[in-house]
Amino acid sequence: MSDGPELPEIARADGVAGFSYAREATGRRVGRRFLSERRRDPYYRAAQRQGLRSRAAFKLDTLAERYHLFRPGDAVLDLGAAPGGWSIVARMRVGDRGSVVAVDPRPVDPIDGVDVIRRSVGDPHLSLRLAGRRFDVVMSDMAPSISGAYSTDHARSVDLARAAFGLCATFLKPRGTFVVKVFAGDLIPELSKEFEEHFDRLVRTKPPASRERSSEMYLVGLGFRPPALRGPGS
Repeated sequence: MSDGPELPEIARADGVAGFSYAREATGRRVGRRFLSERRRDPYYRAAQRQGLRSRAAFKLDTLAERYHLFRPGDAVLDLGAAPGGWSIVARMRVGDRGSVVAVDPRPVDPIDGVDVIRRSVGDPHLSLRLAGRRFDVVMSDMAPSISGAYSTDHARSVDLARAAFGLCATFLKPRGTFVVKVFAGDLIPELSKEFEEHFDRLVRTKPPASRERSSEMYLVGLGFRPPALRGPGS
């Protein structure tokens, strides 16, 4: 059987967490089906073959190519970083002159050139740890624990997106880039409107590596305009 399209070499994803969510939401039978489908997934197989941590790296790599997210020497803040795949991709993109800070309350195995902070977004100690730093890119692949009630999960994902954006006012440089995962639903237009006021351009997108049946999507804000730079009536 074909492995599917030629895929670049990189890392991150749903992995075991995706299996546990499926099992909690819909039972052990769905969990077994998830594992079977994952084994046939070309992105998962490519990640395994290339020795990557997980398949979601292909999502970020696509976004990076499509929207020119990273430049050599950039400083990157990765929120909800565990198991570390997005940080690995960012580190590869920004090179030795750049820097990556990975934030997650869960452990992240060491990554060369990446600083790991064991904190949750919203923890006041996180802002203290980041004090004095500014980033060219703030990105979040955070997702809520799945309850099985879609409206609840959608609303929680929107709350996480807002929490991630809340760090931009302090830590994202003017003209910087913001990338955040959110579940599709009726709150997206309102959320997009909130974000649009702060960026030159805001796009909604779903990279090919996202599973077709998944409700996840990404908002990409390009050209951050902090309140002080927007001016009256802008």
